[in-house]
Amino acid sequence: MEKLRTIASNYGTPVLVMDLEVVRQNYLNLVENIKNCKVYYAVKANSHVEILKLLRDLGSYFDVASRGEIEKLLSLGVEPYRMSFGNTIKKTEDIKFAYENGIRMFAVDAEMEIEKIAAVAPGSNIYVRISTNGMEDDADWPLTRKFGTSVSHAIELVKYAKENGLNPIGLSFHVGSQNYNPENWRTAIREAAIVFEEAKEFGVKMTMINTGGGMPVKYVRSIPAVKDIAKVINEAVEEYLGDNITVIVEPGRSMVGNAGIMITRVILRSQKSEEKWLYLDAGVFHGLTETIQNIRYRITVDGKEDEELETFVLAGPTCDSVDVMYYDAQLPKSTTIDDLVYFHATGAYTSEYATNFNGIPSPKIVFENGVISEVEQYAESVKVEKE
Repeated sequence: MEKLRTIASNYGTPVLVMDLEVVRQNYLNLVENIKNCKVYYAVKANSHVEILKLLRDLGSYFDVASRGEIEKLLSLGVEPYRMSFGNTIKKTEDIKFAYENGIRMFAVDAEMEIEKIAAVAPGSNIYVRISTNGMEDDADWPLTRKFGTSVSHAIELVKYAKENGLNPIGLSFHVGSQNYNPENWRTAIREAAIVFEEAKEFGVKMTMINTGGGMPVKYVRSIPAVKDIAKVINEAVEEYLGDNITVIVEPGRSMVGNAGIMITRVILRSQKSEEKWLYLDAGVFHGLTETIQNIRYRITVDGKEDEELETFVLAGPTCDSVDVMYYDAQLPKSTTIDDLVYFHATGAYTSEYATNFNGIPSPKIVFENGVISEVEQYAESVKVEKE
């Protein structure tokens, strides 16, 4: 762990340490295992330019959610044809901006969105997002209510898009972030096939299925391997959609999540009634926002990996009672002021969510290739010693 200690000493805490070699391997795992695959990286997960440049050079495409993300990619020389405007909730002026800059691929799940695109981005390719009801129990962060629509409505939207001069090229879905059941991808593709078949009845032959994100990152529970999810996707596409289908994946968390470690420091330990509290220099408003949903990061304390654990309330540094990560964190009993606390697999949705609330700066970002493999090797050696 010496490398992490050195980074903490040189840059101060909190600091997010990213390993681009892990990102590279995550990209290759997708393109090598999913047939006819195009990777559209979900920029919202971590939009740091070093990550975007790496993926640009690897040949990745990009899923964008805003004008700001489009502008950033354009500034890095990413061609417009490599971008898909995947947010189903877009301002008309942003659709127009995207179209004027060469983007021709847009997501929809409502008639009004189709009308906006038809008005300012005529002739564009669109894909309809269907919802994935019934998968909530398998995902840490379900996405079924705000986004997507029913299969029957999707059929109507494909027809409506054609009537409005747009080109329906396929469908998309999202099984929910951190989905642990590969079979959910099969279910969604089977439902999408109904729309594909019905669309043929009114002269639309679609050739793309966008399987979204959802592939899990290893936090504290076991996860299926990418190759296992890829196997299900490959089988389902062949069985339900047939040949010559482009398969899009939109990894965000699974591309960068396990490529990061956040280093924080204890700034206060206190006893409140029966509860032991630890306050860190980063919290909900400074990169650890997902802790208030269902994301459980693996947490270790520097130099105390083999110590007996105890229950703590783990909180951030701000003057806001919402700023509590976990009320049941299991940490070494002696954890106290100035100890370094590591949050593992924090490469996604940390720096993007971070604010300067209370005037407290967001975590710095440092790139250090090879650090993740070294940390994993160290963790394995500690585990062996315990056994």
